[in-house]
Amino acid sequence: MRLDRPTPLPAASFLQLMWLASPALPVGGFSYSEGLESAIENAGLASEAAVGDWLLDQLHITQTRGDMALIAKAVGAWRRGDRAHVRELNDWVLHTRETSELRLQAEQMGRSLTEWLRNQHQHDPGGLLPTVQWLAALPPTYPVAFALAASITQAPVREVLLAYAFGWAENMVQAALKSMQLGQSAGQRILARLADAIPPAADHASALPDSERQAFSPMLAILSARHETQYSRLFRS
Repeated sequence: MRLDRPTPLPAASFLQLMWLASPALPVGGFSYSEGLESAIENAGLASEAAVGDWLLDQLHITQTRGDMALIAKAVGAWRRGDRAHVRELNDWVLHTRETSELRLQAEQMGRSLTEWLRNQHQHDPGGLLPTVQWLAALPPTYPVAFALAASITQAPVREVLLAYAFGWAENMVQAALKSMQLGQSAGQRILARLADAIPPAADHASALPDSERQAFSPMLAILSARHETQYSRLFRS
């Protein structure tokens, strides 16, 4: 009996997604902890299990219902050439960042990724470059810029979300290792927990309608605000 298999993603698209998820991408993600440093200082995160639980909650509460759901819509908007919808989604990101640090992160990483795209396509004036220049004038946020970078691949939305979420998870685990006494093995165990949770999170985000997208995370907002005046810190958020 022959079993039909999904069409594999072309190698170029697969590698492009890996590139976008890589910590080596020069967008400055390593300099942000997204409130984790403040949670370690003020919310009693003192163990591998506690950090893992916190990041799983952040994946489901903020990433899945917010940025991942938005990226799913933004990829489609970019591929359709629907700039009005892209602008609307970009505005949503700016309006729902609850602290100055979180907004500055979205703006700085968005600008950096847009500049990276400009450099990648500077010799293609009739291709993506006009779109990148339009995005740069918004100004861009990171989720919307990431969606543009991913939209030029042949990757389905689910694979785009998997790449985005794993890149986020890897960065957050590294932030935890730098902020407290956790070894590399503990970090890998936390990352394994997140990796198990990412596929269903991507499915949820893909299916979420615009009316259910949200950015309600009051404890994260409080901790992020407290981080702005934290005495000793390594990260910008």
